[in-house]
Amino acid sequence: MKRNLNLKGVVALLVALAVAVVIAFALVKSRKPLQHVAAEMPSRAVEVVTARLIPFRSSITAYGNVEPAITLNSTAEVSGRISYVHPNLKPGETIPAGTVVVRIEAKDYALSLQQTKEDLKASQSSLRELEAEQESTQRSLELAQKNLEVGEDELARLREIYQKQLIARSTLDAEEQKTIQLRQQVEDLQGRMNGYESRRQSIEAQIARAEQEVQNRTTILGRTEVGLPFDARIGAVSVDRNEFVAVGSPLFEAIDLKGVEISAQLPIQSMRRLVSHLANRTDMAQQFVQTGGRINESLGLTARVRLVNDMPEAVWDARVLRISDAIDATRQTLGVVVGVDSPYDKIIPGRRPPLIKGMYTAVDLFAPEQSALVLPRKAVHEGRVYIATAENRLEVRPVEITMSQGDLVVVRSGIEEGERIVVTDLIPVIEGMPLQVEEALEVEAYLRRRALGADE
Repeated sequence: MKRNLNLKGVVALLVALAVAVVIAFALVKSRKPLQHVAAEMPSRAVEVVTARLIPFRSSITAYGNVEPAITLNSTAEVSGRISYVHPNLKPGETIPAGTVVVRIEAKDYALSLQQTKEDLKASQSSLRELEAEQESTQRSLELAQKNLEVGEDELARLREIYQKQLIARSTLDAEEQKTIQLRQQVEDLQGRMNGYESRRQSIEAQIARAEQEVQNRTTILGRTEVGLPFDARIGAVSVDRNEFVAVGSPLFEAIDLKGVEISAQLPIQSMRRLVSHLANRTDMAQQFVQTGGRINESLGLTARVRLVNDMPEAVWDARVLRISDAIDATRQTLGVVVGVDSPYDKIIPGRRPPLIKGMYTAVDLFAPEQSALVLPRKAVHEGRVYIATAENRLEVRPVEITMSQGDLVVVRSGIEEGERIVVTDLIPVIEGMPLQVEEALEVEAYLRRRALGADE
């Protein structure tokens, strides 16, 4: 009985399977055939910039410390006791130009000057007396010469009378004796006149020496007061009131407020970027001579100085003053000195401090402006750029890079003006993939600013 039941179950199962197969076959046969639709790759949204020649200045950055353009290390030019010290003559204080900051006791120097002036007056008085005496002697000489002329005429007349034997010999002898006396008087006066010139020269020499001595003593007296030749910031101060100083003793240090200098060191290999605009110049030797050997004028460089910290407003325009005449053999660097005028102007506490001695600064040096095809560095991928074609398809093309500068690159060849360069990262990169293009206007504006050296 049990065996019959198992057989019936198996038969029922087989029948059910057969029915299922028949139904499935019928369904497959009755289904409509599948329609195949061609698949399109989804487009990618990208930002592009248009390749254009724009104004570009190649630049490099060097670093150096601020030093005063002019530093006055004042020393005592006379010896004596310090009688006065300006109350603001202290390190860090600022004092305007023309202010007397130190006085050395001047009593002895004033007395010496007064004595020299008296000596000068005495010599001048002697010269006046000599001139008066010379005038008087000159008048006496003129009178004596007239008397001699009269006497000689009278002597000649008496000789004629004597020859006629009209007068005695004694009368003629007396007249000759008188004439001899007149001649002697003229000779004495002429001798005195000749001596006046040597006496005059001697007195004039005394006056000249006395005048020079007065000038020297006046200069020495002036050195007892020490003033500032420029608006200054005071450095070290080495004297105090009532202290005795000798000639050459240090007094104080003063720093000119009108300018500072920064000596920056440039790696030699970086100079190529600054002189790239001169690659095709053949007149550099001639221009170097015309500028008197001032190579910085031949290069036409400009500069900017900024503090090395988070102070974007702490920026100053600078001038390239000079370039060192030798290369540092150890560091292989070239020194460039730039100057900043009025480093204390436009101070903003906490945001734009003054440039003071010892500050560490970055010096940005710029070559003259030239046209270049500039792209963001992120637009170049291992020497290739992504181009959005006129059909908004992706084209991958190799380019030649002239130089890299910060986040910019200058392209020599590989793309043409007007082509659209993708600045969006693409993963994956498939040649010919469709693109949804959007102009990156802010990126283009940023490129123009940075190409001319503007801050980020």
